[in-house]
Amino acid sequence: MELELGAVIGFSGQVIQGLILHPDNEHLIYPLGSTIVIRHVVSRTQSFLRGHDQKVSCITLSKSGTYLASGQQTHMGFQAEIIIWNFANRTSHQRMKLHKVLIQSLSFSCDESYLASLGGQDDNLLIIWEVSTGRGFCSTSIGHDPGYEVKFYNNSNNKLITVQNLNVKIWEADYIAKKVNFTSINLGNLKRQITSIAIDPTDTFTYVGTRTGDILELNLERALYKRSGPAKKLFSQGVQCLSLMGNGDLLVGAGDGTIAKLASQNLQIKCQSQVLGSVSSLSLTNDHTHFFLGTSQSNIYLLDTDQLKPELRNTCHYEKINDVAFPFNYSDVFATCSLNDIRVWNAKNRQELLRIQVPNLECHCVCFSVDGKSILSGWNDGKLRVFLPQSGKLMYVINDAHRHGVTGLIGTIDSQRIVSGGMEGEVRIWRIGKQTQTMEASMKEHRGRVWAIQLNKTNDLAVSASSDGSCIVWDLKTHTRLTCLFESTMFKQVLYHPDESQLITTGSDRKITYWDTFDGQAIRMLDGSEEGEVNTLAINREGNHFASGGEDQIVKVWSYDEGIVLFEGIGHSSTILKITYSPDQKNLVSVGAEGAIFIWNIA
Repeated sequence: MELELGAVIGFSGQVIQGLILHPDNEHLIYPLGSTIVIRHVVSRTQSFLRGHDQKVSCITLSKSGTYLASGQQTHMGFQAEIIIWNFANRTSHQRMKLHKVLIQSLSFSCDESYLASLGGQDDNLLIIWEVSTGRGFCSTSIGHDPGYEVKFYNNSNNKLITVQNLNVKIWEADYIAKKVNFTSINLGNLKRQITSIAIDPTDTFTYVGTRTGDILELNLERALYKRSGPAKKLFSQGVQCLSLMGNGDLLVGAGDGTIAKLASQNLQIKCQSQVLGSVSSLSLTNDHTHFFLGTSQSNIYLLDTDQLKPELRNTCHYEKINDVAFPFNYSDVFATCSLNDIRVWNAKNRQELLRIQVPNLECHCVCFSVDGKSILSGWNDGKLRVFLPQSGKLMYVINDAHRHGVTGLIGTIDSQRIVSGGMEGEVRIWRIGKQTQTMEASMKEHRGRVWAIQLNKTNDLAVSASSDGSCIVWDLKTHTRLTCLFESTMFKQVLYHPDESQLITTGSDRKITYWDTFDGQAIRMLDGSEEGEVNTLAINREGNHFASGGEDQIVKVWSYDEGIVLFEGIGHSSTILKITYSPDQKNLVSVGAEGAIFIWNIA
């Protein structure tokens, strides 16, 4: 059975023009991995379109908002799929496959009868499809230069424009003869890498943005270059996206995070402002007074078109998320850690509550102390940093806790000790006083990275899982090894069953193994995945179910006693790195390498 997706936190900001406001002015549409999210702007409720098996690479909406089309990327040598969705009932209308590897851009015709698709650089095909039947009407190669965008004219269903590396082509489709012919626009001596396009409502001219950072105005009737701007200061890191306003002014999003409004008369900048990350999407409201903006750092802003004042509406991680943790017996918030930062989220409304940034470092692991008074985190510079959960203020740092990085962490039930694991295989116990942090013991038996550490309920035993193929149960009173579990695998996760009679492990051999805690013998072995290694496990409070996730990108919920998969959750487009149950046992939270947080309903 399929696991019900309750909510997601995230937005694939790298997809150019991936953030779209529906013509009803109420729904925002954007890709997240292989899922397309439709979010109500006011109530923030989410619905999901799931049909792609790999990352969504482009999306587009028809003029009236009836149809939504999405394209994906896939592996070399395979065909990439295009799906046309019916927006009203959230179902797939047509599925088409002809392009190889990647769908670069999509565009609906003005009457919504046709869809144009442009393949990536391994394909370079322009195909026009009939929306009602899903048949490919005409297909042609656009040449050797890779294409970046395709767009139908605003008032003609058989004319379209493609922008490529150094040229712009106007295509005219003959639907009776099933042919497409092109005219190249004469750019004179200008040599520009052209990336984006905005066609004027009357189809007489078009603006194109370039990697150089200027904007060219082209006459479409004569296929001639007209002028370029702004004259003095070009946009840094290139023009990423363009949008035409009702009064003729042009909105420009640049690679350095600049958003500017240009006057249509002389292409000079009227006003500009700055956002975090390069601007990847612009989507105007119907009355053209405001617009939504998406950036490569997965931020969504709302701006007014008059002053261009950015108001941050949505945030998420834009790099891989290494860990996720709930406080002890409290389900309303949770913390995630990624490159550069730790973020604390409200689990109910999915808003970011706190961001703790440590520039240019990666946080490997995060957890809350049992008393809830601190956030413990391990970093790749070998330091163990502890922060206050309300303000994010640094409480203390344990310098040189582990050479080459702290990779596993857990706090004891009295919140007076921390057990940590390192990149080189040491397991260390730290005693936390009011003013001091001292090392109580260092146990060095592992020869590889410690991936996970767990404590039993009485906190006198700890178990550590390492990539050297061993899991060791430690006595925390005598600081010695009690038992050792060996397997020819790189262990990624170890958990105590709630009754503590068994341990459960997983790793790079794709197996999930049950062990007897008394003598360290393997009792049972399950095939956790057929495709890739299993990275993470989580077990519920009763111990009758557990969840797994890994390189096959599927969240699986298992029956502990029967050893069979009960539910599967599909939505991630990259490796799942961590999974955990909420303390109230109603949700399962999974995080992945694409920077997405998925919240699944299990109650």
